[in-house]
Amino acid sequence: MAKRRNFVLIENGKDTDSVFTGASPRQAALKAANRNHTSIELRERGTKKIHIFTGSRSKVEAPANRPSWMPAQIWKPNVKKTGIKKL
Repeated sequence: MAKRRNFVLIENGKDTDSVFTGASPRQAALKAANRNHTSIELRERGTKKIHIFTGSRSKVEAPANRPSWMPAQIWKPNVKKTGIKKL
């Protein structure tokens, strides 16, 4: 099982209170994109790396085998990694 890592969202060059958890930076970036962040910079806690992504989300049809509580249309996040900065 992959170890969970914490990534802090950076906006305007400063850390925010938003922390996204995931086994990989991409997984954390997808969570940020799903909250409508488009320019995503994530600082990995415990390291000197900042992962940079561009993100978006779009409304898509839910899968056919969706549970009864899920709506017919859901948000699907999409991210693209543009680089890494070292502090």
